[in-house]
Amino acid sequence: MSTKTAAGIFAADEVSEDSALGGRLVLRQPLRGHRFGHDAILLAAATAAHAGEHAVDLGAGVGAAGLALARRVEGVTVTLVEIDPAIAALARDNAARNALSSRVRVVCLDVAAPADAFAAGGLAAASADRVLMNPPFNAPQNPSPDCGRRVARTASRNTPAQWLRAAARILRASGLVTLIWRADGLADVLAALADGFGAVSVLPVHAKPEMPAIRVLVGATKGSSAPLSLLPGLVLADADGKPSRQAEAVLRGGAALPLTGS
Repeated sequence: MSTKTAAGIFAADEVSEDSALGGRLVLRQPLRGHRFGHDAILLAAATAAHAGEHAVDLGAGVGAAGLALARRVEGVTVTLVEIDPAIAALARDNAARNALSSRVRVVCLDVAAPADAFAAGGLAAASADRVLMNPPFNAPQNPSPDCGRRVARTASRNTPAQWLRAAARILRASGLVTLIWRADGLADVLAALADGFGAVSVLPVHAKPEMPAIRVLVGATKGSSAPLSLLPGLVLADADGKPSRQAEAVLRGGAALPLTGS
């Protein structure tokens, strides 16, 4: 039997209510399938935005990254783009329960959809100042048995290029894109950014000191020809597993991460 109602909403006993940003953001999410974590909050923290700008969160899930950005930056408007109607409904509910519906809207749309589908959803070409994204990044040979988690997390080498093409289309000239990806897949991201983006900034994310990076936060500017910058890494925890001061400031305190600087 389906776990969703006809309206596409999960039943009350099929979701949990979880907090982020030290309790300043409360999100409902499915108990099974892909669930938000540090990646979404790091992505939001690395997205520079200003009041009056329009940011688009591609592959938004239940809205963690986009809503965290809206919580941090007063006056920014955010469009959450999510392919799954039931998850999109949860994202819309999360915007409401966090009193952000006036600045956050949800569009149910595949990132791979053509330009006219984006335009029909209110995302015409050059309509966004910022795009943030947490694309699927797991190798297809290790898919999750859960369908929702599999769709949200399984990628091919073409995934960065496909998502960045969508970002380039909806970004205005000199608009900024921010994404989080596996550290060992950075080459694929840089190759995809070479077509239309510059001023690339890369911030490695390490689980503990002296360990290889597990993630990279990457920012870039549409149409720029400025060179790449490799920034000092973020270490999430010390050798004993205690959260670092910077990680606590970002994940619980809502601090921004210096990625694009604009």
